[in-house]
Amino acid sequence: MAVKRPIFTENFSANLTRVETFLGREGASAFARLLDRLFEDIIPTLCRFPESGRAFLAHPVRSAEAKALVKKVRHRLQPGEALREFVVDDYLVLYLVRGGSLVFLSIKHHRQLSFDFRRFWQES
Repeated sequence: MAVKRPIFTENFSANLTRVETFLGREGASAFARLLDRLFEDIIPTLCRFPESGRAFLAHPVRSAEAKALVKKVRHRLQPGEALREFVVDDYLVLYLVRGGSLVFLSIKHHRQLSFDFRRFWQES
């Protein structure tokens, strides 16, 4: 399998800033470790083995609101694209496998709020 090219969304970058703010001054060394691990290990590994992460939409959905959101997300995905998540330490990375690229959509600390899918795709 060919190595995927990483693409970083503005949201991914903004999320890194939010994680840094969330961790605060006391978490500066934890944030530095996250950046080191992210760019030296996690991203290269995912680009080489994009199936390493779990299929994000494979989670069981029970509420009507969640089912409606999943339906919208599935509708936005193009044929052959896969929305995946990779959990490492206290963080969850959300990424999209798209052709020869890996689009990094978001990163969150497990104690932060959930993903905002409306920001990932513009209304048609």
